[in-house]
Amino acid sequence: MEPQTTSAKARKVLIMEDEHFISELYVRALTRAGYQPTVEIDGQKGLEMAKTDQFDIILLDLMIPTITGIEVLRQLRNPSAPKLKAKIVITTNLEQREELRADIEAQADAYLVKAEITPKELVEFLNTIK
Repeated sequence: MEPQTTSAKARKVLIMEDEHFISELYVRALTRAGYQPTVEIDGQKGLEMAKTDQFDIILLDLMIPTITGIEVLRQLRNPSAPKLKAKIVITTNLEQREELRADIEAQADAYLVKAEITPKELVEFLNTIK
């Protein structure tokens, strides 16, 4: 019987997260599940990395240094920008005003509240993204 492969097989994940503890948890869980995670704490550098279109999934925290995750999202989803293959998943603990959250959710592929999801649940969620 062949070993079961997950949909994580060598999928590259860009983690834009400035909270070291959280990014370490994500890296450990994603690596164990067969993903290839890359962490960037700086919003501007993360934006440039995302624009290379080498990632399958981008985990984007809204509160990161230099430029906010919201600005990164707007630039990546700008209709005049090249379309990325990556799915963008917002990860935040910030409570958003209803209209701002609706705007963010409309541009992102998913919206997760970090305090409500374990690293294992994050992996399970990412496994469902096609």
